Amino acid sequence: MTPVAPEPPPVARWIDSHCHIQDHYRPEGDELFSVLTEAAGAGVSGVVCVGTDAATSRQAVELARRVRGAMASGPHRPALPGDFGVWATMGLHPHEASHGVEELHGALRDELEAGRGLVVAVGECGFDYHYEHSPRPAQREAFAAQVELARHYNLTLVVHSRDAWDDTVDVLRGAGPPPRTVLHCFTGGPDEARRCLDLGAFLSFSGIVTFKGAQDVRDAAALCPFDRLLVETDAPFLAPVPHRGKQNRPAWVVEVGEAVAHIKGVTPFALADTCTSATRAAFALT
Repeated sequence: MTPVAPEPPPVARWIDSHCHIQDHYRPEGDELFSVLTEAAGAGVSGVVCVGTDAATSRQAVELARRVRGAMASGPHRPALPGDFGVWATMGLHPHEASHGVEELHGALRDELEAGRGLVVAVGECGFDYHYEHSPRPAQREAFAAQVELARHYNLTLVVHSRDAWDDTVDVLRGAGPPPRTVLHCFTGGPDEARRCLDLGAFLSFSGIVTFKGAQDVRDAAALCPFDRLLVETDAPFLAPVPHRGKQNRPAWVVEVGEAVAHIKGVTPFALADTCTSATRAAFALT
């Protein structure tokens, strides 16, 4: 009897829920489709490209349009799986808050009126009191305005919160968080996680979970319910161990996911499945 070859193990498929791979951020020499095919080869089934001001938000949308168009181009399509997803967000980072949201709002409105279905969220937006590149009152005003935009357009809200948990929660509670809110690159501990989860938010964990001094973040990941837990790279920032010191890449969301799986006591395949479902729910992806 001819022996039957064993079935190959299932491949974990991840979505990088937050990365910056548009021209403004992508490392020099990295061609877009090479970055995406590398990610697909590593086990990534989609990416959410995030804007941080009007210009990078437009770039994120154009990137999603370009990739979708190329994948529909027949024999010359890139070497990506047919179901590989690319989505865009449009937002004003707290570093840019002093510029106001008017230009961003105009760009967002124009894109949504075009009806192309490329934009899935407002953000990233919120507070950054670590650097304070914009004054705190300007950050608060810009964040509150973007919370309202997300609610008005029924889009997900992507939140950046660094050293500003009280103000972040205060604005979200005061305005009423949108139905879908993602705390990206979660840097808090269990107490902050519970406060955000109580608001109905999703928590997205980055390569920080692999850092030696980030036990609080690992503890937050341990308590986060599977249906509220996402993973991300925040590329080109925050490369996970063992890639510290390098420009981060969407392909390395696999290392992030494996680290979180270890924290949760489940297999990477099982976590990839729940993360993919949670990411699709968080961004209402189709």
